[in-house]
Amino acid sequence: MTEERTDGKATDGTESHDPDFPEAFLSFMRQGWRDTELPVGPRPEVPNYAKRRAALSAAFPGETLVIPTGNEKVRANDTAHPFRPGSDFAYLTGDMEPDSVLVLRPNGSGHDATLYMRPRSSRQTDEFFRSRHGELWVGRRHTLAEKSTELGLPTADLTELDATLADLAPGRTRVLRGFDRQVDAAVRPYDGPRAEGQPARDRELAIAISELKLVKDEWEIAQLQDAIDATVRGFEDVARVLPADRPVSERLLEGVFGLRARHDGNDVGYSSIVGAGEHATILHWVHNHGATRPGELLLMDMGVENRNLYTADVTRVVPINGRFTPLQRQVYDIVYASQQAGIDFIKPGVKFRDVHLTCMRVLAEGLADLGLLPVSVDEAMDEKSTVYRRWTLHGFGHMLGIDVHDCANARKEKYREGTLGEGYVLTVEPGLYFQPEDELVPEELRGIGVRIEDDVLVTATGAANLSAGLPRTADEVETWLAAQREAGPRLPG
Repeated sequence: MTEERTDGKATDGTESHDPDFPEAFLSFMRQGWRDTELPVGPRPEVPNYAKRRAALSAAFPGETLVIPTGNEKVRANDTAHPFRPGSDFAYLTGDMEPDSVLVLRPNGSGHDATLYMRPRSSRQTDEFFRSRHGELWVGRRHTLAEKSTELGLPTADLTELDATLADLAPGRTRVLRGFDRQVDAAVRPYDGPRAEGQPARDRELAIAISELKLVKDEWEIAQLQDAIDATVRGFEDVARVLPADRPVSERLLEGVFGLRARHDGNDVGYSSIVGAGEHATILHWVHNHGATRPGELLLMDMGVENRNLYTADVTRVVPINGRFTPLQRQVYDIVYASQQAGIDFIKPGVKFRDVHLTCMRVLAEGLADLGLLPVSVDEAMDEKSTVYRRWTLHGFGHMLGIDVHDCANARKEKYREGTLGEGYVLTVEPGLYFQPEDELVPEELRGIGVRIEDDVLVTATGAANLSAGLPRTADEVETWLAAQREAGPRLPG
């Protein structure tokens, strides 16, 4: 690739403040290094990635497809955020390194796949100790042969990518855009119709990958179960350090779960939401700078991303002092009934929208029982009204997989307006939120937020709750919380 990125940062990994080393030191550093080989073999999931590439190839015969993983992102000045591969790239390759690009070129009967990557550098250069990409900075990189063996993919040096991209015909090339500005700039967009701010041809590539991801294979389901099982352990860790009789900071609880996520997986799958008291009414409360208070509820929306980047997404609400008040329990039971109705309704062939309506009707009926609806339940559910949404705010759930909001580029007729199929994995997460400043609800309800979220696999005959390892009913939650507190704190291990 070129020597300077489009964001002005040098691609060789050096910085302007690096010292000018004398030649004697540079020569000395290049000497006396023993060569090593990584003990790599083919990953067991390599056939899964190959099947996905073959399916994508079949969707675009005779066309070149370019799928970048993306680059490290600057956090501040010369420090970067931890790199997380682009989800679509990882879905097709399993590679975890930054800057890599997958190119699928037509060969008459399908496509030849090549992974362009930054390989291990020779010790006869300065890169291994001067560059922020070098081994002494970030650790041993794979050689081209090692990476090819591990992923079952032909590989090429990233420095060869510019010439490859320059040779591509815009009208026969599709690019997954928005991940690598150099790649975007190197392949001129085809002068055709545009969709959602990008060329329609490229948009169709993103759509195709998203729709391939709708059905999870057995390996993917196992990865999701692995992430969910780790998430269950993380919730247990948090419950074991949650005091019943004194405040504790939301960030302490966030950190305890984060320790489990880093130990048992790659990281958290998204920013953990730890909302104590009225913070539970804020859907994406990620500041987590509050504190628990005995007598209030604690909402925790957290998920572990496993080492193959599949993530859980689970929400639980617990009474901090160990027992729900009658009013808290009433709200909780409404949400539980809504969630259970949605899970019971799920099976292949049902409409995504109808799962939503099933959950929402139960919530609307509960709001009517609380005396909050200004109209009848049927009137509230009418598309011209939907006044119940003042207190529900969001839909019933979303697809889950290698992204917490998986398949986001799928066409609406295949997702939000489509039907569920066997092998889909989705969250079911209805909630009720009574804002502290809402004068249309009784004062005793203000500041109460309840969401219950589970990760559900669509089976041949119905649904399987993959996160059933955590209790859901109010009684079970109280019993579970007491048992975790009795067991006491633990370190992952």
